[in-house]
Amino acid sequence: MYTPKDPMVKVNLMMDLVTQKQRALSTNLANIDTPGYVRKDISFDQYLGTMNSPLETELSIKLGPSGLVEEQGVGVDPVYELTEMQKMNIMYAMATRRMSSMITEMRTVVNVGK
Repeated sequence: MYTPKDPMVKVNLMMDLVTQKQRALSTNLANIDTPGYVRKDISFDQYLGTMNSPLETELSIKLGPSGLVEEQGVGVDPVYELTEMQKMNIMYAMATRRMSSMITEMRTVVNVGK
């Protein structure tokens, strides 16, 4: 069982949040020509500011990430959406590398202890 301060839990939550943002961005692109569609986004600032809160992290472990989907009062700009998707790809790659690094460290500790 992981504690809320466990770095693997935080990386996992970050990966989930990036995935949610990617979904919002792809939905925006899919609805670019839909009349009256309002762009949606997920605020990282609100969520990441609470990741150090034990209560918020514990709730996120139980309920899943709590990224807040916000409606933006603007239309969809495909250049912006694609740029944001690229940023999310980079963030996801960094998070997976961090997770892989932590797993490698754990394997090393286990193998040294044999």
